[in-house]
Amino acid sequence: MPYRRRSKARIVSNTTLRVDGLDVSVTRKTMRNMYLRIKPPTGKIEVSAPARMSDAKIAAFVRERRDWIERQRKAMVEKAVSPSFEWTDERKQSAQAGINAQLPALLERWGPVIGRTPTHITLRLMTSRWGSCTPATGRIRLNLQLGLMDSRFLEYVLVHEMTHLWASGHGAEFQRRMDVYLPNWRVLRRDLNREMVW
Repeated sequence: MPYRRRSKARIVSNTTLRVDGLDVSVTRKTMRNMYLRIKPPTGKIEVSAPARMSDAKIAAFVRERRDWIERQRKAMVEKAVSPSFEWTDERKQSAQAGINAQLPALLERWGPVIGRTPTHITLRLMTSRWGSCTPATGRIRLNLQLGLMDSRFLEYVLVHEMTHLWASGHGAEFQRRMDVYLPNWRVLRRDLNREMVW
């Protein structure tokens, strides 16, 4: 399967869509798939969508994820009113050590299965995602928080991002590969999405 470098999505428009009482910030781009994010600390709902995607389809996309949106926003409110988690140097070192201790075995296991390995892995604090991948360079970034969580989440995020080395979006090709690599990935994604990004 030939590997093609995809150009960066270009922003076409920015609008606000009202969906069942929710204000949704919609950014239409030159892209194929839709993405939904809840931005801390206010719980702002952001959707990135293909340039020609209709408001009706975007609204349906948001409605399907209403329960998840409510859980994320509730967690953000609870975090705001409770003693906040602070990243001390000790916690950062512990999280980094936890990830670095697991990565060699995970890469050894999943590299042959997936058929590609990252050129570089960076650990960093992220406020709205668990990981990211740049297919063109093969670079993967992992949220440092994963080092303080159940090891199954680190494995899921790593496999997820390594799969993006083949499929840049979350469409049919990505889902087909994830079904083969990690058949219970949807359960892991659901469980991980119930966690708060610190």
